[in-house]
Amino acid sequence: MTEYHCHILPGIDDGAENAEMSRSMVQMMQEQGIDRIIATPHFYAHREKSVAAFLEKRQAAYEQIRGSLAVPDVLLGAEVAIEHGISELPDIEKLAIPGTRLILLELPYRGYAKWMSEEIYNISAEFHLKVMLAHVHRYLEYYTKDELEGILSTKAVLQINNEAFASWSEKRLAKRIVSEFSRFAFGSDAHNLTDRRPNWDLLKKKVKPEIIAQSDGILARYAL
Repeated sequence: MTEYHCHILPGIDDGAENAEMSRSMVQMMQEQGIDRIIATPHFYAHREKSVAAFLEKRQAAYEQIRGSLAVPDVLLGAEVAIEHGISELPDIEKLAIPGTRLILLELPYRGYAKWMSEEIYNISAEFHLKVMLAHVHRYLEYYTKDELEGILSTKAVLQINNEAFASWSEKRLAKRIVSEFSRFAFGSDAHNLTDRRPNWDLLKKKVKPEIIAQSDGILARYAL
């Protein structure tokens, strides 16, 4: 089982506060059946000096827990906020999941605008990357029905947070995605051990194993 979206790296964003919390979060994931983790700390272009500076910071955070995790198979990615001009950022392709063409992008929490689609398209076309859109179910309150359909039609991999299956409104969209699309990936989006803890136990109660297996195969599907 593959965790596609989580914030386990210590002290780099609003996720794990320290190495002890990181190890506890990963231990919880292991107990819930996770075999492989993609760590996706937040990347906000307007806050970072450069991609290179972020990668250095990310590696330093990982070094604090390397070799001490219950799940040793960890890939370092990022949750990249879609901002104006993000597709022109030098070295953005280095934020993709290692060994794949996948890059996790997070849409803004506000009304949909054409420039967002343009940034998604430019990243895909210019860098030959496969965009994965983070927690697409969270935008129900921000987008009209037509705007949401536009997002679903981008051909991006649609990332679903496990908690969507515990929400009446979000569950409808999540079930539609797994039934109508083959390009989806699950993640806990875990940030801590309490209100945003790893929740793969929830997903396994709500989703059939063969559906989870489809999510697990996304890495190989878009491997370099």
